[in-house]
Amino acid sequence: MADLFGTAPEPAPRPRPSDAAKVPQRAGPLADRLRPQALSEVVGQEHLTGPDGVLTRMLGNGSLGSIIFWGPPGTGKTTVARLLAGEVGFAFEQISAIFSGVADLKKVFESARLRRQSGRQTLLFVDEIHRFNRAQQDSFLPVMEDGTVVLVGATTENPSFELNAALLSRARVLTFQSHDAASLSQLLERAEAVENRPLPLDEEARAVLLRMADGDGRAILTLAEEVWRAAKPGETLDAETLQRIVQRRAPVYDKSQDGHYNLISALHKSVRGSDPDAALYYLCRMLDAGEDPLYLGRRLVRMAVEDIGLADPRALMIANAAKDAYDYLGSPEGELALAQATVYLASAPKSNAVYNAYKAAMRAAKENGSLLPPRHILNAPTKLMKSEGYGSGYAYDHDQPDAFSGQDYFPEALGRQSFYRPTERGEEARIGARMAEWNRLRRARRDEG
Repeated sequence: MADLFGTAPEPAPRPRPSDAAKVPQRAGPLADRLRPQALSEVVGQEHLTGPDGVLTRMLGNGSLGSIIFWGPPGTGKTTVARLLAGEVGFAFEQISAIFSGVADLKKVFESARLRRQSGRQTLLFVDEIHRFNRAQQDSFLPVMEDGTVVLVGATTENPSFELNAALLSRARVLTFQSHDAASLSQLLERAEAVENRPLPLDEEARAVLLRMADGDGRAILTLAEEVWRAAKPGETLDAETLQRIVQRRAPVYDKSQDGHYNLISALHKSVRGSDPDAALYYLCRMLDAGEDPLYLGRRLVRMAVEDIGLADPRALMIANAAKDAYDYLGSPEGELALAQATVYLASAPKSNAVYNAYKAAMRAAKENGSLLPPRHILNAPTKLMKSEGYGSGYAYDHDQPDAFSGQDYFPEALGRQSFYRPTERGEEARIGARMAEWNRLRRARRDEG
């Protein structure tokens, strides 16, 4: 099924009967009939396919390397891959990681090898590439390296988490963006020209239809077809009738645009600002808008670790439990668990000390390279390692007074660092007192030595 649809860069006027002759007529669903025939016809991904887009520049330089397309459904990943193959004259092979296994990959690779021997290269498009396991992903490496295929993989998941590092190092990641209202409107106008009739919607209903698509180009055309099938001759649907006909509730805000980010920001900052009433209000706003409750559960977990941390370690357990409770109960019972967690987090003592410590430690890790830990804390499973001093002089803390040896654990070239500075709020006040005592003992042990 096609997943991006073409139009001219400038929005077209509402169709007139004569417009139909200007658009190639093809049978089948709108999504297929509106499939673009060139990269310049693609809408919604101008940062990739526009005059100064990444792919346009790549083709202008006469080279095409392996690529991973990352983005939500209905944004054009499959269609753009097919168009790329046409632009460079490559054979186009397509497989899906959902339906393909090792045997299918071997057949595709062998076909590509034979094709290469006859002087033609192959662009292999792999849909849902993140669904291949690690071993299957590794099987692409040899054919990418020897030029048997140019791989274009498509994924809706973050490639950093779902794809092998070896595969990512051989491919460039390009991000596809959800359609905004403007590009969805262009798709509707193109559809109206192809159908040679306007959508029977008033202005409010048209805006609701755009929100229903939620950034998915394929969805907006499917919805348009539903509207044309459902409307009576001469009827113009209002927003309420539209929602009843298509049986899909329009979100109060576009989950991929400003309304979504404004409300999640308001929820997060209300929790951080210790205002349970405001936090509960924004949680309910988002639930009422149709937001995925599990998304909200994940964000509550993030708030627990970023803004509360060890000032109240129970916050993370409660946020996680609320997310799991919703996953177990579903709607409408599960939303109460999210509400309970929201109120708890907002009323808990706050600390971002662990958050700041993590960022500082990460900077130190990146800036100082692969420093060897001090040898006295390294294991020595071989005679050679023992002769090199591994493990020599290590003091087992449980055998020391106060179960504390006071040894140094940082690499010698780095020296002792201080990343975590607990606040005096909640449980962190007690943690800070313990750390102060350990620092006193550490100085005393050093002086004794």
